[in-house]
Amino acid sequence: MRLWIVAAALLAASGAARAQPCDVRAFEPCQACHALTRDAGQKPGPQLAGVIGRPVAGDPAFDYSPALRAARAKGDIWTRERLDLFLADTEAVYPGGWMGSPPIRDAKLRADLLCVLGKP
Repeated sequence: MRLWIVAAALLAASGAARAQPCDVRAFEPCQACHALTRDAGQKPGPQLAGVIGRPVAGDPAFDYSPALRAARAKGDIWTRERLDLFLADTEAVYPGGWMGSPPIRDAKLRADLLCVLGKP
């Protein structure tokens, strides 16, 4: 009986952890180049509204690097997993990409960013 109670408590706790809001402060350094709303106008980097699930190099208003245009041509899609790898080491995922920020080594920061990027 005690095992069931512990299992139920763990399930409830894991659900509560997933339901916590995103730490939007994680996106603050990105705002210099990227926007999260379609009405924000063009910035130096591509628009990121709805980026998860769209094709790589999918902002028609942005001039992407040849590496990202080639990824789009072969059908790459931005998934959470691909974005996580890209944020951790852009050059390893798409050598020759033009993202100017350094790799984000902190997994928690990347998770917060992915949470923010995944919001509709």
